[in-house]
Amino acid sequence: MKIAIIGTGNVGGALATKWANKGHEIILGVRNVDNFKGIGLLSNPNTSVATIKEAVAKSDSILLATPAMMAVEVARSLGDTDGKVIIDTMNIVMGRGPEGYANTSDAILANTQSKDVVKCFNTTGFNNMQNPVYDNFAPDVFVAGDSEKGKQVAIQLAKDAGFAECYAVGGNDKFELMERFAFFWINLAMFQGQGREIGFKLLKR
Repeated sequence: MKIAIIGTGNVGGALATKWANKGHEIILGVRNVDNFKGIGLLSNPNTSVATIKEAVAKSDSILLATPAMMAVEVARSLGDTDGKVIIDTMNIVMGRGPEGYANTSDAILANTQSKDVVKCFNTTGFNNMQNPVYDNFAPDVFVAGDSEKGKQVAIQLAKDAGFAECYAVGGNDKFELMERFAFFWINLAMFQGQGREIGFKLLKR
């Protein structure tokens, strides 16, 4: 799969590495191709860099991993996204998000042509993307969105990143629920002193 990654910090960098190692073609979309955070990611032969619009044009799917406040600006910078899957990893935390929107995925939908927008990889820390192994287990992640195409892409990429499962939790109406769930992880990890080395797993019987 050809994947454009917009946002080459902790989350984008971790997933770029995992997916490139799985054989996906990664195109980092950046403003300045000569100087950007995560330039070391180019050491992987399956990873290249381009301007944001060029990366999107070359890709099948797009991962957005920028600060939530930039959701509208970034969405408008993508160029033609018609027919492309957009995976939103962002969260509004402590009110810091795109003005006029209750969640970042709605902001993306309102400012791109793509209807295949899903929210995924937002309910855990980047450390769990770098290393999802806990003894003999791996944590689960979750995905929300109306787009069945988008959900299937996210589920496959979650497994390629090493997560055990990626459970669909509903449609676009669950975007806010996903962000609240993300804050639950943040609360435990940061505010309640559990630390970042925690993850969620769905148990069944």
